[in-house]
Amino acid sequence: MSPNTPDLFGDAFAASSTASTPVNNPASQAQALRQQLHHHAHAYYTRDAPEIPDAEYDRLFRELQTLERAHPELLTSDSPTQRVGGQVLDGFAQVTHRVPMLSIRTETDTEPSGAEAFDARIRKELGLNESDPAVDYVGELKFDGLAMSLRYEGGLLVQAATRGDGETGEDVTTNIRTIGQIPLRLPTHAPSVLEVRGEVYMRRDDFETLNERQRQRIAAGTKGEKTFVNPRNAAAGAVRQLDSGIAAERPLSFFAYGLGDITPAAEGGPQWQTHFDMLMQLKAWGFPVAEQTAGVQGAAGLVAFHQRMAAERDALPYDIDGVVYKVNGLAQQLQLGFVTREPRWAVAHKYPAQEEMTTVLAIDVQVGRTGKLTPVAKLAPVFVGGVTVTNATLHNELEARRKDVRVGDTVIVRRAGDVIPEVVSVVLDRRPFDAPQFTMMSHCPVCGSLAERDDGEADHRCTGGLFCSAQRKQAIWHFAHRRAMDVDGLGDKLVDQLVDTAQVNTLADLYHLKLDRLSNMDRMAEKSAVNLLEALEKSKSTTLGRFLFSLGIRHVGEATAKELAWHFGQLDAIMVASEDALLQVADVGPVVAHSLRTFFDQPHNREVVLALRDAGVTWPEGDALAPTEMPLAGITVVLTGTLQSMGRDEAKEKLEALGAKVAGSVSKKTHYVVAGAESGSKLDKAQALGVPVLDDTGLTLLLSGQKP
Repeated sequence: MSPNTPDLFGDAFAASSTASTPVNNPASQAQALRQQLHHHAHAYYTRDAPEIPDAEYDRLFRELQTLERAHPELLTSDSPTQRVGGQVLDGFAQVTHRVPMLSIRTETDTEPSGAEAFDARIRKELGLNESDPAVDYVGELKFDGLAMSLRYEGGLLVQAATRGDGETGEDVTTNIRTIGQIPLRLPTHAPSVLEVRGEVYMRRDDFETLNERQRQRIAAGTKGEKTFVNPRNAAAGAVRQLDSGIAAERPLSFFAYGLGDITPAAEGGPQWQTHFDMLMQLKAWGFPVAEQTAGVQGAAGLVAFHQRMAAERDALPYDIDGVVYKVNGLAQQLQLGFVTREPRWAVAHKYPAQEEMTTVLAIDVQVGRTGKLTPVAKLAPVFVGGVTVTNATLHNELEARRKDVRVGDTVIVRRAGDVIPEVVSVVLDRRPFDAPQFTMMSHCPVCGSLAERDDGEADHRCTGGLFCSAQRKQAIWHFAHRRAMDVDGLGDKLVDQLVDTAQVNTLADLYHLKLDRLSNMDRMAEKSAVNLLEALEKSKSTTLGRFLFSLGIRHVGEATAKELAWHFGQLDAIMVASEDALLQVADVGPVVAHSLRTFFDQPHNREVVLALRDAGVTWPEGDALAPTEMPLAGITVVLTGTLQSMGRDEAKEKLEALGAKVAGSVSKKTHYVVAGAESGSKLDKAQALGVPVLDDTGLTLLLSGQKP
């Protein structure tokens, strides 16, 4: 922290650190001790300038503990003694994020061109030409940890939640209180509501210390102990530890990098011009911000930051897997907005993954949902990028031959994007003299059907379709997906059992399952079986778009399925449509049109559709409607908060069925914002931009075709 940065707690806390405490007034004594401990924790964790020895801090801490035990009524939620944990939970409560915790796009081009491409996109989106000045950015580190949201109300930490799916996370407040770097109380001038977003991580030295302690416990014969694979897994495990006493033993750290919900400026909240100003204010309020965070200008600045951090990466005390670029100007961020669920104004720029050598023990072929045959190298276990890798994809026969990977080869393995392991190259001087070249098998390894490769394609595919049990399992799982037929309780393990026991050979067989057989299956009690049958019955009433998506037609995603439903109105019309007719649909090109025609030309696929209809699967059908003829064509709607009349997914589906576009962020192009209870920043932004805001009644009018 700069010497000119004001102390988080001001002169009052600094003075209290040396002031004597009233002996005969327990309340005053406890308050003074808390102030001293807050001050010294801030000096230690945030300013990296401890003013007293650890032993003196421990003495003050024990003094406060003793006082609070003698006078339990003096215990406060922001007391430093509450960091030690000890509470054991039955499970984590769910938390709905008032402002979604969105992910950012990843730039996998690890060369300088990745940074240059991001700058070029930003300049284009902002309408800048070559003569305009360079864009201001903030360069941050991409930490390898666990995303966290900290909510403060009235200056007190009241809730800590994981990212979860972005909309809903887990309440891990008790465990997060154990992290010394995270303030339990903010200064009086902080906003009344403040959600700080950041990363919980574990330093490398703390990780090694933790593992050494674990090894000692294992050597001593302590049951249930294990060493940890990498700092990220250790940190995530600590955060999600139900026993906060155990969590308190794990050395966790925190970096702040953004905001969620916050008191609006109109209600006395802060007003910042730049993202960097916001970060520096968070730092002044006591939140750790990585010292490498820097303002840079233009593509050249981004490239230099990426290269500088790459050079420093191994020397950092914690793991990173890249850097993050953010447009600095908040007004420009607002102008750029979001695409799907990602901000246009930010990107994560990866570094090349770590690489190691190992040997190829075998090359197996896996069969995917669409019949794609993928060769997979079975490897001698090797530790790469923080995990033990035993498999690496070879993608297809052409790629396997291009790299010339053979059984017995010594290969260099990389975790591409730190997620999917792949073989980078072969060490030819270590190749066995008799290593055979890989050739894709002519028949499916699962069902024995012919394997074919279409002209112009790299992938071989099994021609068995739903006859192939490997494709059948994946097809059933896809059919039950929440965005498809939404069959709650039909997970992959159950699907495996249903197919392996021949209870389900086609999708329609799902609707003929019997309670007695279901309830006798592994990990299936009668209640679970009843719930599944009820979910299947409920799924029979669907929409044409969902049904099309559920069939798993190659290249036909959720959005394309909706466009087809809107355009044709009836399934029979889609099933007989020529490729030329299909090409008239928005979002349908030659590849998709050919895939649709090929799918519905197969007799067994038409039989599946007929069987599903006979089983009672229905959806509303009507006359074909061009998108421009639909009641809400051209209307953009944003949903926020909790609606009383229906869930947001249902509202989205109904709006889209009438031709509306349901967006994830508010802009000047938004026609309506539908705001329910506990609406957050989207409502604030709508009001700031003058976008009409509807309640449940207004939504009902909109869905009925009336002007709200």
